[in-house]
Amino acid sequence: MTPISSFLELLEAYAPLSLQETYDNSGLIAGDRNIACTGILLSLDLTEETLNEAIEKKCNLIISHHPLVFKALKTFTGKSDTEKNLIKAIKNDICIYACHTNMDNVLDGVNGKIAELIGLKSTVILDHKPDTLQKLVTFVPDSHLDIVENALFAAGAGHVGQYSECSFISEGTGSFKPGPSAQPFSGTKGVRTKEHEMKLEVIFPGFLATSVQRALRNAHPYEEIAYELYSLRNDNQRFGAGIVGKLANPITEIEFLHSLNRIFQSKCIRHSQMTGKRIQKVAVCGGAGSFLIKKAIAAGADCLMTADLKYHDFFEAEGKILLADIGHYESEQYTIDLFHDILRQNFPNFAILKTEVNTNSVHYFIG
Repeated sequence: MTPISSFLELLEAYAPLSLQETYDNSGLIAGDRNIACTGILLSLDLTEETLNEAIEKKCNLIISHHPLVFKALKTFTGKSDTEKNLIKAIKNDICIYACHTNMDNVLDGVNGKIAELIGLKSTVILDHKPDTLQKLVTFVPDSHLDIVENALFAAGAGHVGQYSECSFISEGTGSFKPGPSAQPFSGTKGVRTKEHEMKLEVIFPGFLATSVQRALRNAHPYEEIAYELYSLRNDNQRFGAGIVGKLANPITEIEFLHSLNRIFQSKCIRHSQMTGKRIQKVAVCGGAGSFLIKKAIAAGADCLMTADLKYHDFFEAEGKILLADIGHYESEQYTIDLFHDILRQNFPNFAILKTEVNTNSVHYFIG
């Protein structure tokens, strides 16, 4: 049978845990990732109802967007719902896994799904996550250039936006003198040797550093490999908060709000004062996105669709942008479909179920 780790590794390749925010608790929260998986239940939140649903449907893995445990627990006595659910999950051998802000911070993640539903095209990250790129520079003999380059590409290096297998190659001469115990690829022990070499440069996401260096060591012919690693300040085009894109055709603010209401089934939409402009360039952020208001304005967005805006946040629109708060659950509910699509593509015949429980904790009174 397929181990739980296979599903978790797939999600972590799509949205690496290193991309989560410092306050977050994404990843495996409880359980043994090496046991065989009997079924997967996907949910936005883990509640007692979803836990009972997993038990009933014989799913021993629950993948939720929001973590069951955000802060450290010092006791496990069942005095809170979090402790009760954690104890119950452990007693029933159910693994609890969260894929939260790491999935928020990838282009094709939570916000990418929202943009797709709204119909945004030419989408780009709104607020790039800094310090996520590294650059490897190494020196290779002519005979092994293609071997080393292909190994680095296979390990995930060389991606720039929509392009793959990107590198820069230049020529030069390296010198070395093998010691008495050396086993040189070329040259003679005790004699300084000059070797015509190719300088190979590639960039990669920092979380791939271990696998990229391993690929270099396995493919390079030298006993001692000369290479350099640099951290880059460049924006990574695939990692960061929020997304901005364009509708095919501009529409009125009222028409746009109606479309949001229809797509996300919002009970109500809180919004800033209308600007009178037509809506075409739209910024989106699932969940709490007030921190992106100024970024959205700077990007020239006509609207920022998000959730959890406070009273004073709406003043920041300053007549420059329409702020639309559709609700936290409403903005992120289709994350379940995103999880399902990612897992189903690789495990088409496995029991991957979407919860039937509406976990929205916010209710509306309409008088």
